[in-house]
Amino acid sequence: MERFKNKRVLVTGGSGFIASHLCRRLVENGARLFILTKYNSIIDNIRIVNIWDKITMVEGDIRNPDSLRQIKSIRPDLIYHFAAYNHVGDSFMNISEAIDVNSKGTVNVIDAYEDYERFVYISSSEVYGFQKCVPFSEDMVPFPVSPYSVGKYSGELYVRMKSRVYKKPVVILRPFNAFGPFQSPRAVIAEIIIKCLKGEDVITTEGIQTREFNYIENLVDAFIMAGIKKEAIGETINIGTGQEMPIRLLVRKIHKLTSSRSRLCIGKISYRPTEIWRMAASNKKAKMILGWEPRISFEDGLIKTIEWYQKFNHLFFETDSPLYRLCQETD
Repeated sequence: MERFKNKRVLVTGGSGFIASHLCRRLVENGARLFILTKYNSIIDNIRIVNIWDKITMVEGDIRNPDSLRQIKSIRPDLIYHFAAYNHVGDSFMNISEAIDVNSKGTVNVIDAYEDYERFVYISSSEVYGFQKCVPFSEDMVPFPVSPYSVGKYSGELYVRMKSRVYKKPVVILRPFNAFGPFQSPRAVIAEIIIKCLKGEDVITTEGIQTREFNYIENLVDAFIMAGIKKEAIGETINIGTGQEMPIRLLVRKIHKLTSSRSRLCIGKISYRPTEIWRMAASNKKAKMILGWEPRISFEDGLIKTIEWYQKFNHLFFETDSPLYRLCQETD
């Protein structure tokens, strides 16, 4: 898109799963891209290795305001803020870190530089927490039920304050569950695919809880539009399809598509005390404001994702892979 050509764009946490896909698209669209990361190392940022020579890495930690002073010299036109503590379950064991990164870290980033044309805050569907009905719409009062989501919602509130009090051009996005190539097995779809490909037992709860899952390239389409559409400024927008899927159905679908011999152990794990039973997005605002609808179906996205793991799984798990051999090299 010509709107990004030569634009100075900063993406915090740009080597993360979701952000890395956006970064590749921004480079394709001609953006002058800066990525804020804790480590300026190609090994620590493997997801963006194919654009490494086309971007500028900025080493910093969003918990440390001093390290963010560099942003002033970058003078970004557009900031996408992805950097976060990003595991819901583990946040109960790392409460201080989750709050520090997701809440105070967001404050530090948005306060580090004031002259942006637009600041896009990537929040999370998890901020909705307990709700009486689905789909979740943006006018519902959030009820976050994890340290992770409390931190993300706190970040939202501060960004919204900057918009209201200081008239800053901000956009808040709430993407629902993502999946696709490069995702860590700490996420449910990636975990199930890898276990099925390896023939390992897949152990789950009863799986009656529902989630909606969005192929990563569809989400990137929405992120791109959020950085362009004037009407998005000042808005909070869900990014999701609104299609619910029970976890047990998801497990069986992946098991079938991978032709796996894995044993399915559904119902062997207890539900979390804070389990959210249904999650799905109302995407009316995304359609109306961003002109966004998913262009890749869930089924097609899942097949693309499985094919990617089939192609690259050996790099991580087989002893004859170049990656494994790299770790065995000694002086």
